[in-house]
Amino acid sequence: MRILYLQMFPLYGSGSGTYSRELAQEIAKTNKVAIVVPDKHKIKNVKNYYVDLPVKISFTGHPEWPDSKLYTKVSGQQLSANYLAYFKSVVSAVNEFNPDIIHAHHLMPLPWIARFIKIAYGLNFIVTVHGSELPTLENDKRYPYLTTEALLKAKRIVPNSFWTKEWMQKVLGNQFQNQIRVIPGGVDLSAFPEEMETADVNRKYNLEGKKLILFSGKLTKYKGVKYLIQAARNIDAVIGITGDGPERKNLENLVKELRLSNVRFFGFIDNHKLIKLYYRADICVVPSVWDEPLGLVVLEAMATKTPVVVTRKGGIPLAVKDGVNGLFIRPRNPKEISEKVNLLLKDESLRTKIGQRARKTIIERFTWEKVAHRYERIYNEFRKREGIKNAGPLDKLVTRMIKGK
Repeated sequence: MRILYLQMFPLYGSGSGTYSRELAQEIAKTNKVAIVVPDKHKIKNVKNYYVDLPVKISFTGHPEWPDSKLYTKVSGQQLSANYLAYFKSVVSAVNEFNPDIIHAHHLMPLPWIARFIKIAYGLNFIVTVHGSELPTLENDKRYPYLTTEALLKAKRIVPNSFWTKEWMQKVLGNQFQNQIRVIPGGVDLSAFPEEMETADVNRKYNLEGKKLILFSGKLTKYKGVKYLIQAARNIDAVIGITGDGPERKNLENLVKELRLSNVRFFGFIDNHKLIKLYYRADICVVPSVWDEPLGLVVLEAMATKTPVVVTRKGGIPLAVKDGVNGLFIRPRNPKEISEKVNLLLKDESLRTKIGQRARKTIIERFTWEKVAHRYERIYNEFRKREGIKNAGPLDKLVTRMIKGK
């Protein structure tokens, strides 16, 4: 089977990039796989069709695109320029790679293109909903109509959590109910052994003999990092903040304002080094204040047996059970963050038990092998090409343009 993935962001630096990269690599073990993506990084056994974007546009910011514009702020001219770049790359990939099915990541704008390909070539497509696109669809009225039109042509719409599903339906309506199947992200266990040596991490970050409380993610207001920083005043440990984003300067200023000496900004860290930090950390805190899709940061920390302290937001409860394999905190609550973190710091036995249960959860439910198997069943069900039908005048014109007629 031949699967073509469409990804609008780099393969590193965000949850959707990790999701698309890991899924493509797993699926490529038994299928022919290609990806259209604005990134020249290679994925093992996956053909890369690079998109050279005239403008970098993101939903909430992106660490590999520090100067990216937001979809809620771009002009029609900028949006059109990017759309055409994606469109040309997708058409070129379809013509050369000849896929059996297309899998687009995010609800917009790539499904708009997949819809045209469906009409022109009879190729079915599915869409994964990551959640980060939903605030844009909620707040910018330019996008819901095109997105809804595209989704009506999709064979399957796959939110990464039940909360993401409910949020999508709130924004776009319930007309897609029969197309929806929830599939969370996963963890590549080959990169997460039972134990990992972290002496080099201690040397690099001067952590010898110190407790480490870790945050990892894009530094945006949604992530609630300022509440972890406010909690740091009452935590006897290093608060290590990895990642980058538009809020970093504000967070650094907050650290200075509070005169904190135990908060460190590690910056953007590549995946291998980040995994080592997960193993080295005593606790991983995810203090999100928005309805977080089931973030891969939570799953990866759990895979390393590092206890997670997380808000009960969005899709996180799909994996975390309070007091069993993690601890919940209320959003925007520095006092509760410090209380739960200190509870775990003082009780090594509790940390160990929660960490072991967390890894067991990942092994049983959240590996990329299990995720890929569920997607493969969808691909096999809808790989058959369909004839061009229900095409309006504009769709017929685009069809002729694509085919050069």
